Amino acid sequence: MIEVQHVCKTFRQFRAVWDLSFSCEAGDIFGFVGPNGAGKTTTMRMMATLLDPDYGDILIDGVSVLDEPEEIRRVIGYMPDYIGVYEGVEIREYLEFFAAAYRIPPGRRKKLVDEIMEITDLTSVEKKDVATLSKGMRQRLCLAKTLVHDPKVLILDEPAAGLDPRARIELRLLLKELQKLGKTIIISSHILTELSDMCNSVGIIERGIMLTAGKIDDILADRAGGPVQQQKLFLKVLGAPDPAVTILRSLPDIGGVEIDRGLITFTFMQPIESNPGLLRELLNRNVPVVSLAPATQNLEDIFLNVT
Repeated sequence: MIEVQHVCKTFRQFRAVWDLSFSCEAGDIFGFVGPNGAGKTTTMRMMATLLDPDYGDILIDGVSVLDEPEEIRRVIGYMPDYIGVYEGVEIREYLEFFAAAYRIPPGRRKKLVDEIMEITDLTSVEKKDVATLSKGMRQRLCLAKTLVHDPKVLILDEPAAGLDPRARIELRLLLKELQKLGKTIIISSHILTELSDMCNSVGIIERGIMLTAGKIDDILADRAGGPVQQQKLFLKVLGAPDPAVTILRSLPDIGGVEIDRGLITFTFMQPIESNPGLLRELLNRNVPVVSLAPATQNLEDIFLNVT
């Protein structure tokens, strides 16, 4: 569905994006993760045909952003990181204006706007002035506007920025619903927790360079099978944990030993195949092991491992 091919973009002497390549399959929610200034917005603007790459190309649904930008605009919906609104315009009027701008036939506009407001839960506030809306409601309105022409791909730049916890949850549920409707979604953020519960693919970018990209499960499996990695392990013992902590701290390749509510956590700088050997070593030292298990890795673990 989306292929970013060796894309570069510079602004005078500043290298914003360098040799960036990744792909996103149809129906994915792709999390584009990186600190502020990493190149996320620049990349998304190139996807949205607002900027041209200096080198490389981006294909969306098999179409080049350089060769056929008008065709790209028909299949994407772009939501920028800053949302401008007009005073004295009601929500319904705002959406009908964009429906007209997208040349939706007049006879279809009312039904279309009704459906979009229902999907985005704006029906009950359709008469509100858009300038009086809360941040969360404005984000929802902008997403509704992005859906007007029924795009296959949604490109959402920091849509959860500045939202309160309830609004973030509502946004996450809405994006999951849009995924069920067949939309492919690229969503950026510098806050990992915003993306961890909704994305099935991820790309981590830093200083304009893609550090890793792909299905989250594939990345985790690949890193678990690598020659050496930093594992986080949980150890449960019978009785007081302090003797086991002392022994762990004396062993090579062990670090970060801590006790949390009776459970010992630590890092082990060896591949997962070495865990049985570690268990034998602990038993040989008379540590009363109840369980030794790796922590479940998540998006934060991927980020910490690659940055």
